[in-house]
Amino acid sequence: MYSENRPWGSFHVLDEGKGFKVKRIVVTSGGRLSLQSHKHRGEHWTVVTGTATVTVDDRVSTLTRSQAVDIPQGARHRLENLHGGLVEIIEVQFGDYLGEDDIVRYDDIYNRS
Repeated sequence: MYSENRPWGSFHVLDEGKGFKVKRIVVTSGGRLSLQSHKHRGEHWTVVTGTATVTVDDRVSTLTRSQAVDIPQGARHRLENLHGGLVEIIEVQFGDYLGEDDIVRYDDIYNRS
């Protein structure tokens, strides 16, 4: 459907409908998404390639192919690629608003607000 490049890699919207959106997120080696939360959506991430470091609130986990994590609405979370190669995840968003502007950033190495 559409793609966007970001400082940490890219995302590709695969499908969307009322109350859901599906993305493939690609994080380059050393890439790190901002520590963020969402007011209007929860997310489910499944790793399809690489080794992902995932933070959800105070818990940090290392996930590999086929492992998944649920991110509740409002939880602070981050995706990182600390292990080289590419990390690719499939993200399913659920909520009443799924716009890219529903991001509250707490920490961002790329100085985005």
